[in-house]
Amino acid sequence: MTTFEQIAAQLEGQAIEVPSWAYGNSGTRFKVFGTPGTPRTVEEKIADAATVHRFTGLAPTVALHIPWDLVDDFAALRRYAEDLGTGIGTINSNTFQDDDYKFGALTHTDAKIRQKAIDHHFECLDVMAATGSRDLKIWLAEGTNYPGQGDMRGRQDRLAESLQTIYERLLTLGDTQRLVLEYKFFEPAFYHTDVPDWGTSYAQVSALGERAMVCLDTGHHAPGTNIEFIVAQLLRLGRLGSFDFNSRFYADDDLIVGAADPFQLFRILFECVRGGGFGPDSDVAYMLDQCHNVEKKIPGQIRSVLNVQEMTARALLVDRDALTAAQEDGDVLGANAVFMDAFYTDVRPHLAAWREERGLPGDPMAAYLASGYQEQIEADRIGGAQAGWL
Repeated sequence: MTTFEQIAAQLEGQAIEVPSWAYGNSGTRFKVFGTPGTPRTVEEKIADAATVHRFTGLAPTVALHIPWDLVDDFAALRRYAEDLGTGIGTINSNTFQDDDYKFGALTHTDAKIRQKAIDHHFECLDVMAATGSRDLKIWLAEGTNYPGQGDMRGRQDRLAESLQTIYERLLTLGDTQRLVLEYKFFEPAFYHTDVPDWGTSYAQVSALGERAMVCLDTGHHAPGTNIEFIVAQLLRLGRLGSFDFNSRFYADDDLIVGAADPFQLFRILFECVRGGGFGPDSDVAYMLDQCHNVEKKIPGQIRSVLNVQEMTARALLVDRDALTAAQEDGDVLGANAVFMDAFYTDVRPHLAAWREERGLPGDPMAAYLASGYQEQIEADRIGGAQAGWL
């Protein structure tokens, strides 16, 4: 049985990017709920993100969403974040909240609208240049609701052409920037979605070049989908660029990662460990994509990054030699037992001691609640318009 002491060093440097929009107000299609202390500016979002990192040591960067996080001077915003001990991470585009994009953006039949969407991504690339960001992440709310509404083949062709134009501009930024294409099997389109699965995303990015990757959002799959198999495939193909971690019961619920099915999170992270998608030699980016509708936002993000760390530790505890031996012997239950022994191991006391050895609070949630930060922002952030995605 592998021990925590044997895997502790592998937890060093684990980084889980938090999203700026998680600190704003969110809700369902029917209601967005406001809460005291919600940020009013991107600077306040970054301050909250930096607070999560200060208590956990796990969240060194914050992702931005354009235009939700537009500012006049992104170089100054980068310096502001760095002064708080954090950095600007992934830049996310938005082509789903403009009336022109009702029938598509990068796939639209109107060349002028496609160019408008492309120009928006050029703007995002400019933000990346100013902030030092590596990844441009694209999620497209594009598709059709009825058979015959659109030419599905034509939409794929136009998407490929639009992505190629964006990718060519991205290559001029430097040697490390990447385009990461997300997928989602439905919503808001119900008959067909233009990028509904990992295979479509893989096909599109493979045609672009080696610096185009797939983003896997754990909430973007049909019920019963074996997500860890997709992780294994994308790692095998060298195209897993990033994760958007969250949890779901029904559709794209964007709940706290690990809340609905912690065993699934464990299985996903095991495949990351097994396939080279975790550790200092991996380029896979780990990010949260969540909305905290009824719970307080900063505690929700703290709980989330701790859940990922805990399941990573459990995944590292799998005795790989024993597992391989059982698999090769055809020992079905023996192999499963090796897997389950690691999953059922309570690593929380070990992680608490591990944090304290590094000057972090053993219980980050309790330390945050005792810090007075929540009460302070609720008292200070009075007036103005609270940030939100609607």
